[in-house]
Amino acid sequence: MKTLTLHQLQIFEVAARHLSFTRAAEELYLTQPTISMQIKQLSKAVGLPLFEQVGKRLYLTEAGQALYQTCQKIFEQLNQLEMTLADLKGLKQGRLSIGVVTTAKYFIPRLLGAFCQQYPGIDVSLKVLNRQQVLERLSNNMDDLYVMGMPPEDLDVVAQPFLENPLVVMAPIHHPLVGQKQIPLARIAQEPFLAREPGSGTRMAVERLFDKHNLKLNIRMEIGSSEAIRQGIIGGLGISVLSQHVLALGEWQQHLAILDVEEFPIQGFWYLVYLRSKRLSLVAKAFADFLLSQVSQMELDFLAKEQHRSPLNSNPDQLSGREDEKHLPALAAAPGGPGNHG
Repeated sequence: MKTLTLHQLQIFEVAARHLSFTRAAEELYLTQPTISMQIKQLSKAVGLPLFEQVGKRLYLTEAGQALYQTCQKIFEQLNQLEMTLADLKGLKQGRLSIGVVTTAKYFIPRLLGAFCQQYPGIDVSLKVLNRQQVLERLSNNMDDLYVMGMPPEDLDVVAQPFLENPLVVMAPIHHPLVGQKQIPLARIAQEPFLAREPGSGTRMAVERLFDKHNLKLNIRMEIGSSEAIRQGIIGGLGISVLSQHVLALGEWQQHLAILDVEEFPIQGFWYLVYLRSKRLSLVAKAFADFLLSQVSQMELDFLAKEQHRSPLNSNPDQLSGREDEKHLPALAAAPGGPGNHG
């Protein structure tokens, strides 16, 4: 057992969590033969097999289960030590790991950039994943903080809303519905629809609205990226529903239009999420405070920019809600409400 290395234990923990050498290789950016070799050496050091294969499925042996539980305790203690050392160093040094759903990539890097300028000694890791991957990392407490539009209902988490996240209906700029007012949902249901993958918060929010009206989406294609959906709309594959924040990059006004559809935009929020049992490091607390202080100005800047988009698009008030709506008081909305998505 004295020959065990921390690197081997890390590889084993990931492989045991996924029960897959292939997924472990993907997460750790290693080759599958490397994973297999390290597990083989670890089994030799332990003196017992750690995995057994039944058919095409991989299972932990009794020795593997015991080692997996031990690994979880070891890495939890190391994380606690890292947080203690970071707190002792203050905000001059430290590490911040954040997991976000794909759509959040349109605004989180900007906020991280400003944070890193203020605290240049902090090393930041940003993982952009689909919702299912983010939930998996959250349940295993693998990062400091997470950003998503729909907090999980089956985990005990702290979910703090920090930014409005309206969903809008988008079509190619020359689509026949562009310019029409209060388009019925039933009419949208007839159009070829580009949908996010099952489990996506955006898709769940849209399906919930259509189910409420006993309507079904005419799904032409499932696409796992908001940017790919945006390109699909431009290419004439269909219409879709996207977060307003997807419009933050590129001259979208030349190619896309926001349709004026009844019950849209679907209003929701972006949430900063972490397990309730988690003890946040000083760095994580600092970023959470920074996020809440900076995002209000970011939102105002973005909405002001959108006022100059093409006149072929819908009324400017459609993006930001009522003209007199104030953003900060709305942040008191309870997590898990019917308008949440992402």
